[in-house]
Amino acid sequence: MKLIVGLGNPGEKYAKTRHNAGSLLLDEIQKHFGFDEFKSEKKFDAEISEGLLKGEKTLLVKPLTFMNLSGKSVRAIMDFYKLSVADITVAHDDLDIEIGKWKISDDSRAAGHNGVQSLIDHLGTQAFKRIRLGVEKEGGRTERSEPGIDFVLKDFSKEEAGKISSVLKEIIKELA
Repeated sequence: MKLIVGLGNPGEKYAKTRHNAGSLLLDEIQKHFGFDEFKSEKKFDAEISEGLLKGEKTLLVKPLTFMNLSGKSVRAIMDFYKLSVADITVAHDDLDIEIGKWKISDDSRAAGHNGVQSLIDHLGTQAFKRIRLGVEKEGGRTERSEPGIDFVLKDFSKEEAGKISSVLKEIIKELA
């Protein structure tokens, strides 16, 4: 069994924000590959959808904790299903990557991302696969603009939403 974890914050208020890029990817995976509808699982404090990806049972996991506590939810799921870190892929927003771009990394530090740091703290390692979705403004923010913590909680502009949609489709092709 594999887990794909989409980091984000719960609730409509955050649904279309940059910080929910990981959750947005899971919504696209769920639709494209015909996974079950997401269901709230209280024992994991997460929404979970089940399906097959490349013939292997896969759980799509959206922690219902806020971003900074995501590791608690993921740890509970791993323990319940007796999974290893090698079974996990985490999708999340990344301010070091310009919007419309993405990267895959293994075994890298949190680089200031509190959701990723929570995972590292609860899993005891940073050696998990990550899909890093760029959410930084094209050309970057100026020094005088808002700090990252405020920026990631803002909705995508219409143009940016189009770029994110294109990136999600690229990733879906890679997963197929």
